Amino acid sequence: MGLLDSEPGSVLSAMSTALNDTVEFYRWTWSIADKRVEDWPLMQSPWPTLSISTLYLLFVWLGPKWMKDREPFQMRLVLIIYNFGMVLLNLFIFRELFMGSYNAGYSYICQTVDYSNNVNEVRIAAALWWYFVSKGVEYLDTVFFILRKKNNQVSFLHVYHHCTMFTLWWIGIKWVAGGQAFFGAQMNSFIHVIMYSYYGLTAFGPWIQKYLWWKRYLTMLQLVQFHVTIGHTALSLYTDCPFPKWMHWALIAYAISFIFLFLNFYTRTYNEPKKSKAGKTAVNGISANGVSKSEKQLVLENGKTQKNGKPKGE
Repeated sequence: MGLLDSEPGSVLSAMSTALNDTVEFYRWTWSIADKRVEDWPLMQSPWPTLSISTLYLLFVWLGPKWMKDREPFQMRLVLIIYNFGMVLLNLFIFRELFMGSYNAGYSYICQTVDYSNNVNEVRIAAALWWYFVSKGVEYLDTVFFILRKKNNQVSFLHVYHHCTMFTLWWIGIKWVAGGQAFFGAQMNSFIHVIMYSYYGLTAFGPWIQKYLWWKRYLTMLQLVQFHVTIGHTALSLYTDCPFPKWMHWALIAYAISFIFLFLNFYTRTYNEPKKSKAGKTAVNGISANGVSKSEKQLVLENGKTQKNGKPKGE
């Protein structure tokens, strides 16, 4: 007998039970959340994070339409400040995670979450919160691409990477702001120090390009990171580390998706024959937030075309 053939009362009863179970599960998940972070900015509810991510996706969709009949903005100074600002932020996060985990005697093989107010544990939780915030700040990568009409760099990999990292890390901070979560954030923040250093140098203009021969190795470093992540997580499962198992399996699947996407990018960027040298400054599926040669001919600063391809004040 199908659901439509059932008595109305039994159907309503089943729906009521399912609803009650869902509510109970929701209440249970919030009861085990990390009490240390519940009053921190963005952590009271998932809605601010989801709203920011939704606005980001709307800008990815509507931004190119808005820029269609406008000249690209030249943002050299903004990009230099932004990229080196991100270097400093990620360096701070790496240092805090490294020193906090070292002082707390963390194990790189298996580390449970300590929800106490121990000074080192709170230091690690705060560093992870800053890591989460940094992923929201990284949405500006996409904003700058669109404002500069580098729409070909806003690839699926680019949007998938940025949107999921910020959104999913809210879960990590809400429930596991410590323990095994520190390893991936520490490794990724270190890589981002190198990556945004590259972006910052690129922003100085074409004259520095000859010194940036190492851009392909950034993508290789990212690929190594994903393999290390899988290995580290698999070891945690093998040793039966007391950390949420579903998070371990989800992380492995997440890392595998990045391996496929980054390998595809690496193959297309570095192994396939180049049809043109235009727009080749790319790292990790996106063009570096720098200044390309083509931008020397047409520069737009504060909405005004400048003479001789150079904005005032540069």
